[in-house]
Amino acid sequence: MQEDYLHYLWEFQKWKHSELLSSKGIPVQVISPGNHNHLSGPDFFNSRLLIGEQEWAGNVEIHLRASDWYLHGHETDPAYDNVILHVVWEHDAEIFRRDNSVVPVLELKNLVPESALAGYRHLIEGNLRWINCEPDFSTFDDFILDNWLERLFFERLEEKSRFIQTLLEKAAGDWEEVLYQLLFKNFGLNINGEAFFSIAASIPFQVVRKCGVQRQKLEALFFGQAGMLEKEVQEPYFLELKKEYEYLRKKFDLKREGIIPVRHFRLRPDNFPELRLAQLASVYHSKSSLFQQVIKAENSTDLKNLFSSGPSDFWRSHYTFEKAHSQRKKQPTSAFLDLLVINTLVPLQFTYFRSLGKDIEDRLLEIMQSLKAEDNSVIKKYNMLRPGSAENALRSQALLQLKKEYCDQKRCLHCALGVNLLKNQQQV
Repeated sequence: MQEDYLHYLWEFQKWKHSELLSSKGIPVQVISPGNHNHLSGPDFFNSRLLIGEQEWAGNVEIHLRASDWYLHGHETDPAYDNVILHVVWEHDAEIFRRDNSVVPVLELKNLVPESALAGYRHLIEGNLRWINCEPDFSTFDDFILDNWLERLFFERLEEKSRFIQTLLEKAAGDWEEVLYQLLFKNFGLNINGEAFFSIAASIPFQVVRKCGVQRQKLEALFFGQAGMLEKEVQEPYFLELKKEYEYLRKKFDLKREGIIPVRHFRLRPDNFPELRLAQLASVYHSKSSLFQQVIKAENSTDLKNLFSSGPSDFWRSHYTFEKAHSQRKKQPTSAFLDLLVINTLVPLQFTYFRSLGKDIEDRLLEIMQSLKAEDNSVIKKYNMLRPGSAENALRSQALLQLKKEYCDQKRCLHCALGVNLLKNQQQV
């Protein structure tokens, strides 16, 4: 039994109302269960109850056992002085406020039908399943699923927005610098994301601005700070970059402390860090006021076109400094650009326009719905449980949020799908 289940029972009034009595045998009628509080303090605010013949307005606290009131120190906390009812699964102690007045107790243990408990156990105790509602996932109503996934998508955006706000504070409100750091992190993908982010942090953005006119200077900056110019290579282009970097390092007093080494292990050549840094150098060489262009872009095509430039000539025949191959185009792939839009550009637009008090939710939904769903083990599993679950990037992002923040955390009673399943299973 989880306390969350008691919150669910109280919020949706799932019990035998004809037998609702306090622990003292006084009739209790719920006029309004109140507003669920997810922060500190009593669990429900602004509840309205009729206890006996007296109507009460105040807060409701919920615990598995009445004695938990003392375990949590509520008897000395003024935030609980206005609790008008203590809802518990098991009444094992009398409860008092700070002024020693008695708090009425409602015990639920004998009020919840066995059919309701069976439905709860069926949902929560699926420890051997990938997700608790695995047997039922394909049966959820399309309307309920669609609305919940849209909400989860924006919940995921909110989380990404908090990270962007942190970067913005450190950058003293410079959105261009925030975009620069985000681009580095996402060009590194999962394997080198943190390493690339540490490289960006080691190069002040004003230095990138000053060097952007010459692509070779940008490459020297990026490769040098990444530690890629420290080995012994006789390739002429490598030697030019190394010389250029030594000049820039001294000129701008660049430091390399705290930079995370890049990795090549298990990477395909198109994701090698050398090529990704060369592509980034091309972006900042060919585009000025990049942030403003990102903000003006209203669809996924325009966003992707901003980052589709190929690397310099040297990298069209190299993946590393040491070995050459036949010439080929090495623009970022459409799949890579999709990830860039999903993980960087859409969250950035969301955060920026929200800071201005502007609503662009419809634009963001259209952008995400125009992109292909991500291809990973989580999305494949959801598609197995319910074919077509992730038909675009909007839904794949939402499903990733569902798995991480709800399914993995067993937060079924905070999930619209879990609550709907319980409602359908319980006949009260």
